[in-house]
Amino acid sequence: MKNVNAIAATSATSPLRTTSIPRRDVGADDVEFEVLYCGVCHSDLHTVRNEWSAAMPTVYPCVAGHEIVGRVTKVGANVRRFRVGDLAATGCMVSSCRTCPSCKEGLEQYCDTGGGVFTYNSPDPLGTAPVTYGGYSKSIVVDQHFVLRVSDKLSLPAVAPLLCAGITLYSPLKHWKAGPGKKVGIVGLGGLGHMGVKFAHAFGAHTVLFTTSQSKVADGKRLGADEVVISKDADAMAKHARSFDLIVSTVAVSHDLDPFVSLLKRDGTLVLVGAPEHPHSSPGVFNLIFARRSISGSCIGGIAETQEMLDYCAEKSIVSDIELIQPTDVDKAYARMLKNDVKYRFVIDMKSL
Repeated sequence: MKNVNAIAATSATSPLRTTSIPRRDVGADDVEFEVLYCGVCHSDLHTVRNEWSAAMPTVYPCVAGHEIVGRVTKVGANVRRFRVGDLAATGCMVSSCRTCPSCKEGLEQYCDTGGGVFTYNSPDPLGTAPVTYGGYSKSIVVDQHFVLRVSDKLSLPAVAPLLCAGITLYSPLKHWKAGPGKKVGIVGLGGLGHMGVKFAHAFGAHTVLFTTSQSKVADGKRLGADEVVISKDADAMAKHARSFDLIVSTVAVSHDLDPFVSLLKRDGTLVLVGAPEHPHSSPGVFNLIFARRSISGSCIGGIAETQEMLDYCAEKSIVSDIELIQPTDVDKAYARMLKNDVKYRFVIDMKSL
């Protein structure tokens, strides 16, 4: 075991500070890599501030970060897919049972024995620390099954958010078959939403962005939206009634789902990927049963699908729109995230840590 520098919170109200955390020795199936860049996800803020305490109480010190890109520094004896010097990445999971039906189907994020082990704030199955520590750190050691290959064709800082924001939108769009002839809505233009617009457009779907902000209309179209609808405008919403095959909501605050359910065709689906601090109000039942509509949820993607997404992005030159920050700027980034003042993902340059 060795200690490495990291950025940690010691309580729900404390500022983030540099500290030292333990990392396990590299085992036979492990890959160790230096963290070059780590994205800042809204989930990081929720966890650091213990806002999901009812479902996932935060254990302190908390080292967040699950959009991790780096360079391999050591590999275990059984590792064949990575060599020292290779680029590598890790997303939201670092372990799962690998034996349940979900894991065997490549859906490790739905591991039937408890949902897998998250990259941070999950009980550490190997006991190196009370919980796992994430990518706001100088290095990380991960089982090779949960390490992903990264193309050097793309900007590495802008690749980092693909490990969460990217796969969180890629997976439901693929699962619900977004593509030519389909009308797809993306609710919200933030870290998740902007990737949803990019992917839906790349897949060939007629892509509609829903936003509450007039100032985001031009950006939505730049990113690939065919139309942008101001969701506060009842008349604009009404024009799209019963016309969508799929709507993906990325909004991470509690809001009324019924206006979006009303826009679905018969057999259309509203997929929720944003995780709010407080529950959404209960949707109207008649709005669902009279058109056989569905409200569903989706959680990131499995390891194979995440690799597929990274390869697709390399082929299509798709990356996140980012703002690069220094390790000392994370608290400021959190404050700006709360004001929606980022286009569209902060990424930490770990060089100076």
